[in-house]
Amino acid sequence: MANTRPSINKRRREVARKERKAAKAEKRAQRSAERQARVPLVPGEDPDIAGIVPGPQPVPWDEFAPPDERAEEETEEEEA
Repeated sequence: MANTRPSINKRRREVARKERKAAKAEKRAQRSAERQARVPLVPGEDPDIAGIVPGPQPVPWDEFAPPDERAEEETEEEEA
């Protein structure tokens, strides 16, 4: 009697390979569309620091302070 298991396994591998190939093609198409939708960069401008304003930056932890503490800090700054 012939063993048909290897051909079944082979068919499963082929189906899995086709699914992976289709998923990769979909990802490539999605990345290509995202790349085309991006705003073009200004020549000579570093994309990592684009839009950063030089000078003093706002204090990040000031946003999370309770409102009464912020009011106290503001009055202390005004008095100084």
